[in-house]
Amino acid sequence: MSLFPTRNEPRQPASTRSPRAARFSVGDAVRAPVIGAIVGLERLRTGVAYNPLSERTVQDPYPAYAALRARAPVHRSRLLRSWVFTRHADVYAILRDHRHFGNDPRKGSLTRRQLAMLPPPREFTMLLLDPPDHTRLRALVSRAFTPKAIGALESRVRTALARLLDDIDDVSAFDLMEAVARPLPVIVMAEMLGVSAEDRARFSVWAAHRARLLEPTISRRERRAGADASQAFDDYFRPIIEERRQAAPRKDIVSGLARAQDEGGRLSERETLNMLRLLLSAGTETTANLIGNGVLALLRNPDQLQRLRDDPGLIPVAVEELLRFDSPVQADFRRVLGDCEVSGFPLRKRDNLVLLLGAANRDPDVFADPDRLDIGRRRSRHLSFGGGIHHCLGAPLARLEGRIVLEMLLDRFKSIKLLNSRPRFCRGIVLRGLQSLPLSCIRA
Repeated sequence: MSLFPTRNEPRQPASTRSPRAARFSVGDAVRAPVIGAIVGLERLRTGVAYNPLSERTVQDPYPAYAALRARAPVHRSRLLRSWVFTRHADVYAILRDHRHFGNDPRKGSLTRRQLAMLPPPREFTMLLLDPPDHTRLRALVSRAFTPKAIGALESRVRTALARLLDDIDDVSAFDLMEAVARPLPVIVMAEMLGVSAEDRARFSVWAAHRARLLEPTISRRERRAGADASQAFDDYFRPIIEERRQAAPRKDIVSGLARAQDEGGRLSERETLNMLRLLLSAGTETTANLIGNGVLALLRNPDQLQRLRDDPGLIPVAVEELLRFDSPVQADFRRVLGDCEVSGFPLRKRDNLVLLLGAANRDPDVFADPDRLDIGRRRSRHLSFGGGIHHCLGAPLARLEGRIVLEMLLDRFKSIKLLNSRPRFCRGIVLRGLQSLPLSCIRA
């Protein structure tokens, strides 16, 4: 997704040290005045602008979302060359309508530069595919993520988390992201894929680089790093897939996918590797962000944290509210497959759409007092896991890990406090997560 409009611009309406936190380069500094001019013109024309790359929006996007929702709920972003949707009803309707809105980026209005930045079509994961390919691929892996299958992982998640907490040298000063939030989902997903314990460090690095590829505005250096990680990942898993095909299969996802390759050609090797790539990135970074964002929200709302201590039975409901309040995934994308309307607003074939899930989750038409954290909020209709045929496959696993982390943190520590009152968020449009979350705890 280009940062700059082209002559084909559609009509106007009536990181820190790791890949998780991209820094601005010299090129970014050069582009900054241009971006500022584009955003300024947008604000003059419509009374509101959306600049997801501004530091203010990165650290707290919700005031910008509220302004968009109030003044231009269907907003033309010249910066992203897309229509931006912020109302819950509109976002929900688009997510559920795969006949009019697709995920395949080739079906949108793209510049030559954008097309050149896309991976080869044969390397598209399910996130970038529409039916029937998406339907076929999702069916082959969905059995590993049923509530029953995920429930069977609970003891393994608890064991892994207990070890991570035991390994914290000084609980009076540690980084929750480094000690728990990032390693836990990597360990869980590595076990689900049959990765040996000694290889998890490499697995974690690949996951971080792959997750950056979900962002539409990453630098060329980050894109190259992601491509290198993808190649290393493929080289690692090719012999494992072949071994699972030839030897007795194990009870892991790789074995299930290897069997699918042999059963009537339902899955090619390339599709198997693409599926594993997706599970690596989507199955680790988003859960890490749920943990970090959720704990931060509770610490900034001590009355809700105390309420959770007083009534641990609220934890499953609290996980849903934490997902709504500060979603790990802030945006999704669709392309218009044919001329249509959304809430009476006309869209044309090949229009690009940005669906701001984080904005929809704070829509006052759906959530009473939406900017308030309420861990007892019932029947939350949040869209943090998307919706429709692309509803997040790993949602049950993320919920499980989020619930267990809250349970064990509250059980282990009688006091949890922030060491930094203003922890920094990583730069991104799609994913929202913390660079670090320094805590000071006292053991129970």
